[in-house]
Amino acid sequence: MKNSEFGRRSTADHVLAGIDLTGKRMLVTGCNSGIGSEIMNAFAANGATVIGVARTLEAASQACTAASPRCIPIACDLANFDSIAAALAAVRGLKFSLDAIVANAGVGNLAALQTRYGVEMQFLTNHIGHFMLVNGLVDLVRDGTGRIVTVSANASVRAAPKEGIMFDNLDGRRFYEPAAFYAQSKLANALYAKELSRRLGSRGIAVNSADPGAARTKLNPRFAERLFAKTAARAAATPALLAASPQASGITGEYWSDCKMSEGNALLMDAALAGRLWNVSQLILDRRQEHRDLTLQQAA
Repeated sequence: MKNSEFGRRSTADHVLAGIDLTGKRMLVTGCNSGIGSEIMNAFAANGATVIGVARTLEAASQACTAASPRCIPIACDLANFDSIAAALAAVRGLKFSLDAIVANAGVGNLAALQTRYGVEMQFLTNHIGHFMLVNGLVDLVRDGTGRIVTVSANASVRAAPKEGIMFDNLDGRRFYEPAAFYAQSKLANALYAKELSRRLGSRGIAVNSADPGAARTKLNPRFAERLFAKTAARAAATPALLAASPQASGITGEYWSDCKMSEGNALLMDAALAGRLWNVSQLILDRRQEHRDLTLQQAA
């Protein structure tokens, strides 16, 4: 299987140099800072129309205005199902197909346990929110050439729970350890990509996960770590390559790091685990909808 010519020191602009993205339509979450901003800017600089998604419309608008007139801001709080539903409606209202989705936004370093919908906040934002958003848009992704990228992290390899996903503690009630829950959410991103790749294989849509590497972003605030971290531009290289470079054409279901295919966590080979994660994620969304329906019935 082929690999790319790029590596750790490559930037998003570097991996996309000379690639004409005119007429392409890409969606990037977390467009307002760090890696997401670099990815959006690189896409736009090469001619793409970019749907820039951020937690607030103000943040998305500022980022899109700074990047290009071809960037379209959309508000989406990935920890709020109503906000995700509104974002889905807004994107679908644009009435066009998507060539790529980069599920990049995330939270980390949450020292104290936070929950919503009975789910720990890092798992909710980083995985469940993207699960709802991407699944709600997947029918818009072009057959044959479309690409979906989930941004994972090396933490999914070195710090995830030994069982992979703590299905009996998704709310953190048994115990809460920030790094383990962050790593769990990043493993979930990669497992989701594996399962989505299997489900979209017949449509010819490539789905891969990317470890951007430790980067100098808001998710990595400690100075000692930032000192040896990649710039955001370099951290954006792998997701950008997977979303738009011919060098990643035809490759799906893989975990990438430093612009190369990597092994990732051994649990990525566990199809049963990925399938269970999909089913539990859908159940979380279904339960929320059932609660909403009951509330509306009571109000009526």
